[in-house]
Amino acid sequence: MRRLFEPRLTNEAFGDPGLYVDFRDERRALLFDVGDIAALAPRELMRLSHVFVTHTHMDHFAGLDRLLAVVLGRKPRLTLFGGPDFVAQVEHKLRAYTWNVVYRYDELVLDVCEIAPGGRGQCARFSTRTNFVRESSGTFELDDDVVHDELTFRVRARFVDHDIPCLAYAIEEKAHVNVAKDRLDALGVATGAWLRDLKHAVLAGAPDATPIAVQWRDRDGDHAMTRTVGELSHLILDVAPGQRVGYATDLRYTEANVRTLAALFADADVLFIESVFLDEDAEHGARKNHLTAAQAGRIARLAGAREVRPFHFSPRYEGREAELIDEVRAAWLGAP
Repeated sequence: MRRLFEPRLTNEAFGDPGLYVDFRDERRALLFDVGDIAALAPRELMRLSHVFVTHTHMDHFAGLDRLLAVVLGRKPRLTLFGGPDFVAQVEHKLRAYTWNVVYRYDELVLDVCEIAPGGRGQCARFSTRTNFVRESSGTFELDDDVVHDELTFRVRARFVDHDIPCLAYAIEEKAHVNVAKDRLDALGVATGAWLRDLKHAVLAGAPDATPIAVQWRDRDGDHAMTRTVGELSHLILDVAPGQRVGYATDLRYTEANVRTLAALFADADVLFIESVFLDEDAEHGARKNHLTAAQAGRIARLAGAREVRPFHFSPRYEGREAELIDEVRAAWLGAP
């Protein structure tokens, strides 16, 4: 089954935290945390439409400068989400640079939204047209933890305690549309952006008469025709429940945090979760406000996660990665 999006960590487990979520058929992506992003190619950064930051410690936020350097003058818009004071923190980063020649570039607009504990938030807009001078663009209040909502997916967030408020995120595919490849072949067409338009139309309940511009390219060149949703609906095998992915990093092991994550990540297909220390160093982990591998595994088990991928390993365990992974897995599977 081809999923709507493919998530992957931006670095190896001892590197800066980050999750890159690629919507391959839509030529776009989301990024969760923007620390060291040198491993992401410029073409991958150009695919980004939204960036979701857990908190602004350097290893989660320092890469914003590189991201701006890549997209400036090449991309029209980027939306960023973060926690308390996030708008001001982005503003301070922008004000650290001189923008006297930025008018020569095509406009870039940054829509920056900050969420406060309790679910209220505010947004601001920064544009190259005004040398990134802050403009208020309104307030909002979260509904059912949803920070971003589109036709095919949503992003939810809840705060956990890291001695500061830190956001944990869940990415949910609302439904997955399965397409019959043999029926595509029988129709004599190939996949393309038109298939995304058809999927969106089906999910939105569009009338059968809705036109779809079918365009594709093969060895014989470019092809185009127009068909209706009704004519193309036989290509759809079924609409299945969508994929759910969780991302949690930098938090204490407390009853409140465990309850929060178990609810946010309930029945996740994949859970990306920090596993900073071995359980033998749990006291040190508590002082640092981080999880041990065993604690991460227990949270994954309580959430009913079908797969768990640990990351954010402490450098003190260089060469001992397998021990951290084994400890996570044992706790996740409920081993004694």
